[in-house]
Amino acid sequence: MRAEDFDYELPEERIAKYPPEERGSTRMLVLDRASGALTHSRYAALDEFLRPGDLLVLNNTRVVRARLHAQKPTGAKIELMLLEKHEEEQDLVLYRGRLKAGDRLIAYDREMRVTEIVDHGIARIELSCGGELSDLFSSFGSVPIPPYLKRDAEEIDRERYQTVFAEHPGSVAAPTASLNLTPELLKRLREMGVDIAHVTLHVGLGTFLPIRTERLEEHVMHREFYSIPAATAEKICRAKSSGGRVVAVGTTVTRALEHAAERIESLTAEGGAPLNGEADIFIYPGRTLRIIDLLLTNFHAPRSTVLMLTAAVAGAENIRNAYGEALREGYSFLSYGDSMLIR
Repeated sequence: MRAEDFDYELPEERIAKYPPEERGSTRMLVLDRASGALTHSRYAALDEFLRPGDLLVLNNTRVVRARLHAQKPTGAKIELMLLEKHEEEQDLVLYRGRLKAGDRLIAYDREMRVTEIVDHGIARIELSCGGELSDLFSSFGSVPIPPYLKRDAEEIDRERYQTVFAEHPGSVAAPTASLNLTPELLKRLREMGVDIAHVTLHVGLGTFLPIRTERLEEHVMHREFYSIPAATAEKICRAKSSGGRVVAVGTTVTRALEHAAERIESLTAEGGAPLNGEADIFIYPGRTLRIIDLLLTNFHAPRSTVLMLTAAVAGAENIRNAYGEALREGYSFLSYGDSMLIR
């Protein structure tokens, strides 16, 4: 299978540049993967497509303010983008400008030092006065909205580029499939007997990157740290054994659960410890999914790994048909846009 199989024309006007006026008011295209049938619905009507005994799994990562402007003592300006958190301290940045190990940077009267150039455009930085670099970004940084929005972050993004249940800081991109989940919808789902569980996967900038190789087998996937609480793994096993369905809200949840699939299925050996790991799994058509049964997701960019993941869940032909229908019917695409439920 080749990357060009997942190319399509996405008109600029179909990209949602801002969140909907009201959280949860977006549209939702429902795809039946067995028949290929499509149903037009609303995100707020998600409960109509689930049933008692299902398990909804959410990513409770919190997006940090990851973009910061600094300068050298010479006055040269450097743009820094904090990279996603892994198990170690969050001290890697993507930088725009010229840097070398030992360089000093100043931002908001705080001095930083470049301790290492890790890769082209990536550096390790520490605060000269001690403390965590992430605290500086949290205090003075801006929201790292996706580059394809082609605008600077605004006040509305501070609230709306964050889920209502965000808890653990570390992401530099939102788990966008759940941006439209509201407390009211979650309450309705619980009341009808749908259980809810959480994982934490810190979303990285790699989620925006298109595939650079033509053959999918040659693509090297970026890594993202995740942690699955033992209680979540137990709920998954319980839902599976009782005939319930595991509903992944977003590709980040899917990556975490499928990367940890073997450990989830052999839960008794884990002794109640959280299942931690680095998800470098590349899911595309032909790969068997072991944990998730339904996927709620956004409409993704051409040639992106997340588009290929949805095709693995739904079938490539079904995805092509669904995207064609969504474009014809005026759906909004990407992070702030409409959604698709694959069942």
